Amino acid sequence: MATVRKAAGDGGTARVAAPAARFDLPEVDDFTRPYWAAAAEGRLLLRRCRAADCGAVHHYPREFCPSCWSEDVVWEPAAGRATLYTWSVVHRNDLPPFGGRVPYVAAVVELAEGPRMMTEVTDCPEGELRIGMPLALHFRREGAEGGGPGGGPGADGGYAIPVFRPAG
Repeated sequence: MATVRKAAGDGGTARVAAPAARFDLPEVDDFTRPYWAAAAEGRLLLRRCRAADCGAVHHYPREFCPSCWSEDVVWEPAAGRATLYTWSVVHRNDLPPFGGRVPYVAAVVELAEGPRMMTEVTDCPEGELRIGMPLALHFRREGAEGGGPGGGPGADGGYAIPVFRPAG
């Protein structure tokens, strides 16, 4: 916790509560910075292997190909289309700020390029969710303008989190 001086004449110190921890914001490092910077611009990046006889596309971003272990992988833009592979409706989550979002749909989607991705489905009533339904990418803004800590790669210091909603 941060410590600050009390009013003049008191001579003591007081504890000031730190901002509430958030469990929904990424930890950006040198490797993932291009991914999060592209997200801030409304683009989803995937990794593609350039090794001969491979060409696998993968997500989550890794510095090597999980199919052939080659380190010759590059960033490439995704189409932003997916199908719903599976989901679960979360009705209780005590970690901040998820409690304020319940219920929400935690999902695995199959991207048009092939890999599967853990994400959230938004803007869809629970009763309309169907395996194989077409989804379209959009981004939820979090951080600086979304009421949380800044420090993200967006121009406002916030983050853009890739999520999906029904296509159409």
